[in-house]
Amino acid sequence: MILSLLAGGILGIAAGAASAFYAAGIIGSGASFGDQIDVNSWKSDWTIGSAAANPWTRARVARHGLLALTKDEAVYFTTATDSDGARLKDDCTYEVSGGEMPGLWWSVTLYDGESYLPRNKDNALSFDKTKAAASGAPDAWSFVIAADGPETGNWVSSKAGGAFDLTLRIYKPDLALIEDPEGVLPAPTVKRLACKGAAS
Repeated sequence: MILSLLAGGILGIAAGAASAFYAAGIIGSGASFGDQIDVNSWKSDWTIGSAAANPWTRARVARHGLLALTKDEAVYFTTATDSDGARLKDDCTYEVSGGEMPGLWWSVTLYDGESYLPRNKDNALSFDKTKAAASGAPDAWSFVIAADGPETGNWVSSKAGGAFDLTLRIYKPDLALIEDPEGVLPAPTVKRLACKGAAS
């Protein structure tokens, strides 16, 4: 009897620890955030930055240091697929396009499958409102994602990104976006242009 209780306790502790390590991303890629918000495959968990966040969400935030601001400071949307539903990967080239975002400032950043910035020296892992304005098209911007891109222009490098995802951050979001994200967000389009070794 005692041995059974002891074995059950040890198994319970082990299962709890494994769950926490996985959720935090210490084991594997970690649990994903909730998909309660989904705007054309740009997904978000609206509990982030609030007391309603579950332990797994809090563990992932703590582990990666991402997505820690409250909704009135910033909101986050992530996509791992292109507009046809195919997984984003670094052997393909994409065009990301969009319009004015409902907030003070915004950025789109590329992360690898482990939720880290890819290890490359291209210094081109993000596109933002400032670059959109500099391009002369702040309300109709676009940029290219490719492993080998031009050193100038609207380019985000996916070199060493593997199967990557994109995170859209909108800082000081409009109240309308906070209250109705699926009705208000003009989700950027991620169009696959070509893939190495295959027709697009």
